[in-house]
Amino acid sequence: MADKKKILVLTGGGDCPGLNAVIRGIAKRAKKEKGWEVYGSIEAFNGIMKDPPELVKLTSKRIAGIHVKGGTILKTTNKGNPLAFARENPDGSVTMEDRTEILKKKLLEHNFDAVINIGGDGSQKISQALFEKGINIVGVPKTIDNDLSSTDLTFGFSSAVQVATDSFDKLVTTAESHHRVMIMEVMGRDAGWIALHTAIAGGAEICLIPEIPYDIKKLVKRIEKRYHKGRGFVNIVISEGAHAKGGQVFAREPDEKGYAHKRLGGVAYRLTEELRAAGCTADIREAVLGHTQRGGSPIAFDRILASLFGVKAFELVKDGKYGQMVSYKGSKVTSVPLKDAVKEYNFVKPDSFLVKGAKGLGISFGD
Repeated sequence: MADKKKILVLTGGGDCPGLNAVIRGIAKRAKKEKGWEVYGSIEAFNGIMKDPPELVKLTSKRIAGIHVKGGTILKTTNKGNPLAFARENPDGSVTMEDRTEILKKKLLEHNFDAVINIGGDGSQKISQALFEKGINIVGVPKTIDNDLSSTDLTFGFSSAVQVATDSFDKLVTTAESHHRVMIMEVMGRDAGWIALHTAIAGGAEICLIPEIPYDIKKLVKRIEKRYHKGRGFVNIVISEGAHAKGGQVFAREPDEKGYAHKRLGGVAYRLTEELRAAGCTADIREAVLGHTQRGGSPIAFDRILASLFGVKAFELVKDGKYGQMVSYKGSKVTSVPLKDAVKEYNFVKPDSFLVKGAKGLGISFGD
């Protein structure tokens, strides 16, 4: 068919619940139009860049029922940025190369008319840069961290909050049984959205997020108020990027070649040390949820949101509206320019209605 058009779909960055629902949404919407084919690139841009390329045709059989499954059938990676591709030298050192022109050549060779990049803040910055270099690209916002601006929610976030809340509920009962302080660490990197929502949903006494540095002495006083003659309990939710006033984020330099982000995780244990050093005598235990928040089936809301995002992404391509990111605004699925979507990071605002509401419920942020 002379007028056949092809779309390349890829999932980059960390995995999260709902990725497969987007893939399915794109393919099912494309099937309603004549002359369209949808392919997936395995492990983000790595698939199309390989020789021979790793591509899969997203047929009806391949996408059947995948919207209920976690992860991504296209696999994903944090090390597939074509603008800064890691090349290992003979001496073991790594050189970062811009392979955009190679990517453009590959897309042309395989007759792809457009790319749909499903990913978070870093992935959409790549989308914008590639759009500026002449690639027809559309972005779909994916991240459990909810750290992309210009969209009220990203798919995957609500599922991560549900996992965290379910875990928090279990920790409340064990904290009460043993008169302990239970510290539950959640993901989020530089944004405290998961911790904040979990704290409100679970009824935490203390919520610590990156945007509001805490005073350890105030935390100790708050904990002491919950205890009487050695009896009582406290449940704390802490975001992996949280830190004390004047302190630093607990992070390690990456030890993987081509991985650009610092590795967060373990701040719950540091908080225990800080509390004990500040005179807290309560029995303390920690629970670090880690990647459990990324895994498993998406909840119903994320299945719906991700499916609608997939439909919208295809329609943007069909209408030639490149350089756009699908967005969820005011209960409507719409789109915004990629440059606006990545212009600023979506931090929790300390004066937001969510923070004020949490404080109204008696939750302490240690400030």
